[in-house]
Amino acid sequence: MTKDYQLGLLYLVKLLIEADGVADEKEIAALRIIKAKENIPDEIFTEFETRISTLKEREIYEAGIDCLHHCTLQEKRNIFAILYKLSEVDGRVHLKEIKLLLYSIKTAGVEFDDVVNQAKITAAIF
Repeated sequence: MTKDYQLGLLYLVKLLIEADGVADEKEIAALRIIKAKENIPDEIFTEFETRISTLKEREIYEAGIDCLHHCTLQEKRNIFAILYKLSEVDGRVHLKEIKLLLYSIKTAGVEFDDVVNQAKITAAIF
């Protein structure tokens, strides 16, 4: 996958993890699992961590969406399928997580049904 795919995924994962105001241990562990499953190199992960340390929530969102604009439709579907699965990791799906997912999916120009179908064939995070 491309750097834009990897960074876009990381930015949106970060936002989803913090959407409900609580970064659950399972969600933090899920971030490490996603990094490994998506073969995100340490350099890109370090770049991500450095960037988010100085950005506000809105800027992280904008950076993530900007990366998505450089992704293929299938890469976008994959990202949102992973986010969909991640939203379930802590055992509850918070309203703010749903809003973030729906708004991001719409902004990226992806059909929600396509994301649900992709999520059905995407392996569980845990």
